[in-house]
Amino acid sequence: MTENTFNSPAPGSPGPEKPRSRNGLIYGILIAALAGTWIYMLYDKNKSNEQIVQKSTQIDSISSSRDALQQEYNAANARLDDLVSQNTRMDSLVKTKDKEIQDMKARISSILTNKNATQAQLAEARRLIEQLKSNIEGYSETIERLEGEKIVLAGERDYARKERDSVSTVKDSLNKKVDLGSVLHASNIKLLPIRVKNNGKEVETSKAKRADMMRVIFDLDDNRIAPTGDKEIFVAITAPDGAPLAVEALGSGRFTLEDGTEKLYTAKKTVAYTTGQKQTVSMDWKQNSDFKVGDYAVEIYHNGFKIGQGKVTLKKGGLF
Repeated sequence: MTENTFNSPAPGSPGPEKPRSRNGLIYGILIAALAGTWIYMLYDKNKSNEQIVQKSTQIDSISSSRDALQQEYNAANARLDDLVSQNTRMDSLVKTKDKEIQDMKARISSILTNKNATQAQLAEARRLIEQLKSNIEGYSETIERLEGEKIVLAGERDYARKERDSVSTVKDSLNKKVDLGSVLHASNIKLLPIRVKNNGKEVETSKAKRADMMRVIFDLDDNRIAPTGDKEIFVAITAPDGAPLAVEALGSGRFTLEDGTEKLYTAKKTVAYTTGQKQTVSMDWKQNSDFKVGDYAVEIYHNGFKIGQGKVTLKKGGLF
C-alpha cells in the first residue's frame, strides 16, 4: 500500500509550527516601528514645546529690554527738555548740535517703536541712549561752568559798582562838606518893631499898637569857602499865636529845606556876597494887618539850612 508523502514532516523539521514564528516576527517589527514612531512623535512634540517656550521667553526678554530702554530714553529726553527750559544758554548749545541730536533721537525712537526689534537693534538703541545721556551731562557741566563764570563776572561787576559807588559816596560827601562849608552864617540878629511917623521918620517901639513894620537886621559872617556871587536869603517870622507871617501878595512864599520839606517864608532877599567878607543885611516886613501883642520869632535860612534866629516881644498899650 502506497503512503501519502504530503503530510509527512521532513526529517529534523518542527513540522507545522514554522508559519506562526514568522508572523510573530513581523508583528514584533511592526510593534517596534509603531513604538518608535510614538517615541519620535513625543520627542518632536516636546522639542517643539521647548522651542516655543524658548521663543516666548526670548520675546518677553526683548520686550522687557525695549520697555527699560524706553524708560531710560524718556528720562534722558525729559532731562534735556528741562535743561533747555531752564537755561537760555543751554538752548543755544543744543541748537549748535541740533541735527546730531535730532538724528540720534529719531533712530532711538525708530528702534523702540518697532515691536519686532532684534537684540542687536536694542543694543544699538542702548548705545545711542548712553551717548545722548553723555551729551546731556556734558551740556550740564558746560552750563555750570558758564554759570560759575557768570557769578564771577557778576561779583566783579558788583565790586566795581561798589568801588564806583564808594568813590561817588566820597565825592558826594566831599561835595556835601563843601556845600555845608559854603553855607553862610548869620550873627547879631535883631528883630526891630518900627513906627513910621507922619513926617516919614522911623523910630523903634515896643508897643504892638504902634508898630507899623518889622525890620530884621543881621550880619552875614565872612566865609572863605562860599564863592562870590548872589546868595538868596529867606526870613521866616512867626507871630505870638504860632502862625507864620506870610502873605503871598506881599512877597511871601515857600522854599525847600535841606531835608526836602517845604516851609513858608515871610520875605526873601538876594544878597551880593563877596568871599571872605562880613556883610550887614536889612529886611523889612510891613503887613496889611495890625501886629499882635506877644513874642515874635525870626529864623534866617540859606541853602535850606537855618543860619540864625532871634526874637522880640511887643507889649500892649503906651504911646511908644
